[in-house]
Amino acid sequence: MKKPCLAVLSLLAASPVAPLAADPVADFYKGKQMQFIIRTPPGGDYDSYSRLLARHMGRHIPGAPSITPINMPGGGGIISANYVGQVAPKDGTILTMVSQGLPIDQALQLNPSLRVDMRNFNWIGNLVNANQLLVVWHTSKVKTLEEAKKTETLIGSTGAGSISVQLPAFYNNVLGTKFKIILGYQGGQEVDLAMERGEVDGRGTNTYTGYQTSKPQYLSQKLIIPLIQVGMEKEPELPDTPLMLEQSVKPEDKPLLEYMSKAITVGRPVATTPGVPADRVAALRKAFDDTLKDPEFIAEAKQQNAEVRPMTGQVLEATIRALIEAPQDVRDRVKVALQPKAADTLESAPKR
Repeated sequence: MKKPCLAVLSLLAASPVAPLAADPVADFYKGKQMQFIIRTPPGGDYDSYSRLLARHMGRHIPGAPSITPINMPGGGGIISANYVGQVAPKDGTILTMVSQGLPIDQALQLNPSLRVDMRNFNWIGNLVNANQLLVVWHTSKVKTLEEAKKTETLIGSTGAGSISVQLPAFYNNVLGTKFKIILGYQGGQEVDLAMERGEVDGRGTNTYTGYQTSKPQYLSQKLIIPLIQVGMEKEPELPDTPLMLEQSVKPEDKPLLEYMSKAITVGRPVATTPGVPADRVAALRKAFDDTLKDPEFIAEAKQQNAEVRPMTGQVLEATIRALIEAPQDVRDRVKVALQPKAADTLESAPKR
């Protein structure tokens, strides 16, 4: 057998070994501590879902950064949204779960304190596409939607930009209910306590999955009674609860029901700040999708009764843009319908 030519051996020895391709996203995130901004106080489903996602998503992001939850409540989610959109670093180290009602708020220009454009956020994915419920406590005199059209019912809510104010007002203005909206509770947990204490009859908004996560005993012990649900179709567990989209209204009001029903599909949307490089946004979207398939995440979600019905970041982005850019005449009429009349609101619950 002939020995290799010395010239060939020398050439091979001189040839550099091709280095592994660098991953700029992994290099950026390695050793980083990300923040997950939570729009509510501790407790409640926004907080529970945000912390659940934060505990698992980091290991699916290239570079495996840690993620620290930070509660930033107030203004029905407007304070945290303004922070994320205007103040927070625009580098992909910030995540947040945006208040479900804020895309509508922007589309209809309901609250001047919202100073950001939801279309500029980088949408990562929607954790839960679930219907919104208005519920009353089991001791309430009113126990059906039809009864709520005849009897005043005290409904707890949060800030003026919150969907917990918008939806009860919409029911009053379009469906003819007589909900008295009690403003100023800091979050859903406070409204729940107010229901338990008898300060209010019910809570303006929360999802079925939200109750499963934060207050499963409300469901198992039948402590709450859903009066109406909002979405494109009924929750499988609530076949007897009226769907807003199916309510009998004037023909000209049907587009309003359709607009609000589509808006609810926004659910529990997760975003990062505007201005994040595209490769990091793509990595965060993939990490979100991968997290929801992670056996450890699935097991903990099941343990917490946290139902997950995801929507991709691309679909979520298109949905939010469609709401904001809907025909002006529809948005104008929805805007009027979402504004509570002065006679329908109180700053605090009356003593009983």
